[in-house]
Amino acid sequence: MRERISENWRTSLQVRFVGTVLIVSAIVMSVLGFALASVVTQRITATKIDLASSEVERARVVVESQIDSSGPSSSMQTRLNSARTAVTQRSQQNSDVASVYDPVILVQGTNGPEMASPEGFSIPRRLQTFVSEGNVAYQFASVERADGSSYNALIVGTPTSAEIPDLQLYLVMNMESETATLALLQGLLATASIVVVVLLVGIAWLASQQIVSPVRSASRTAERFAAGHLRERMPVDGEDEMARLALSFNNMADKISRQINQLEEYGDLQRQFTSDVSHELRTPLTTVRMAADMIAAEEDSLEGHTRRASQLMTRELDRFEELLGDLLEISRHDAGVADLSAVSIDAQAPVLSAWEQTRHLAEELDVEVEFRLPDEPQTIEGDSRRIERIVRNLLANAIDHSEGNPVVVELTGNDEAVAITVTDHGVGLKPGQEELVFNRFWRADKSRKRHSGGTGLGLAIAREDALLHRGQLDAAGTPNVGSQFRLVLPRDPQVGFSQAPVELTPPRPLPTTTMAPTVEATEPAEPAEEDRAGDANE
Repeated sequence: MRERISENWRTSLQVRFVGTVLIVSAIVMSVLGFALASVVTQRITATKIDLASSEVERARVVVESQIDSSGPSSSMQTRLNSARTAVTQRSQQNSDVASVYDPVILVQGTNGPEMASPEGFSIPRRLQTFVSEGNVAYQFASVERADGSSYNALIVGTPTSAEIPDLQLYLVMNMESETATLALLQGLLATASIVVVVLLVGIAWLASQQIVSPVRSASRTAERFAAGHLRERMPVDGEDEMARLALSFNNMADKISRQINQLEEYGDLQRQFTSDVSHELRTPLTTVRMAADMIAAEEDSLEGHTRRASQLMTRELDRFEELLGDLLEISRHDAGVADLSAVSIDAQAPVLSAWEQTRHLAEELDVEVEFRLPDEPQTIEGDSRRIERIVRNLLANAIDHSEGNPVVVELTGNDEAVAITVTDHGVGLKPGQEELVFNRFWRADKSRKRHSGGTGLGLAIAREDALLHRGQLDAAGTPNVGSQFRLVLPRDPQVGFSQAPVELTPPRPLPTTTMAPTVEATEPAEPAEEDRAGDANE
């Protein structure tokens, strides 16, 4: 329940608005109710105290007169009773009902009252102390009746100057009617506060509904528009701010729809142009290749400059064919017609096959390549040709940018997927280049010489091949320290994966004592015979 309320508070503007009104109004009404109840209580109490103060002065005069007139011949208890009777009669003769009280007369002794009228009536000891010091004092206390019940009362005491020493007079005024009045007032205030809070919450809900409903409608329309329903529009009702918002949204949607249609048409034309050009260039390229092969076959009979020209033509034709192959492959991915020929394979096989095709580059650049492969097979459902092409691109890229430092290829797996990481300790990647490296024809340093050739499409095609397996290809790096590329492939492309076997981690700097690596590359174990056909797309 608490989690649901928290979620509604976080996700609903109307809930936050109504909840804020509820909290604020409850606090305000509570403060106002408490303040009003306090003021009324103080006024009633002050009125009662003023009345008691005036009555106790009149009663004191009556007591002193009665005590002095009774004479010392009578007993002290008789004189006290007669004085109390005189005060009681005066109270009953007063037409003001609020002035009715019960008089109590006592003679203060050392350890308490020596004698009281009525006998056994208990006056709070603290109040007696104040009165014995010559003060007119009062105290609210609970008084017991003869039947054992009790009631709240205001007790006012005053010293007297009668013939009897330490004679004190107390008036006990019943506060039950005032207490009932205050209880009724508090109940009315509480009820009024609840009613006002409920009304404010209802008004806030109705007011917010008029704003939130169009906003929710706009949100649903925007979600459907973002999902591809480009004809979705907001209804325009009235001329208020929400109507102007709907008009602005619809105008924006019209412009975005036109732009999207134009971009789709342009993209289609671009993909069609790339595909058509790639196919059309195949025929003349084949003819030129045949002519170049015929010339290369007679190289021994050619002059030196002619032989050099023949070699350059053959090398550039190789790069041209490679570029055409990459353009055709990327156009198939763009058109969504790239197919996945998934079979059960050991993930180590395409890794080792890719190494056989890039070994010459490592030997040429004097780069040591270390393989960390598990002893047990890592079986997955995948396209061996595409996986080999991905790893070949990653290996060639790492060797080319390693600056002569070692390159580490590691294969790990879990129950859901396998991960192939290629780590180098070369030029690395600057912040923000982790995604740019997968853009088509992007190069971090255009002036830098590439030893592995390449068309600028290798990593872009590699990511498309990874996505075709429902896998993941990403990169991380640190400038002048190195970079790491991680390929994650699910064991079953139909299922995918939720947890990668290894985290993507930028490489750490090599120890300063590390010597230059040798030409010899670490020899991985020979794989089982697999299909190693594929295009060279560094």
